Amino acid sequence: MKRIERTSQFKKDVKKSVRQKKNIPVLKKVVSLLASGKKLDKKYTDHKLTGEYTDCRECHLSGDWLLIYIADSKVLKLVRLGSHAELF
Repeated sequence: MKRIERTSQFKKDVKKSVRQKKNIPVLKKVVSLLASGKKLDKKYTDHKLTGEYTDCRECHLSGDWLLIYIADSKVLKLVRLGSHAELF
């Protein structure tokens, strides 16, 4: 199991998502899968990013609700959470 790190911005994004009544159990499920090193289902559209987030990956938790993260063999770093408009 990878160690999970959360950026301060990610923590703020989670609080905002809770206020917006987003599906937090889906977030927990995806984070658990990523931390255990498992591949995500195609429905999450997991892919590499470019530009400002070159070292990161992104997956779609639902519709326009995205998780940006960095994963290596030991650490899963949760970078941002939100819509395309909020993140890009």
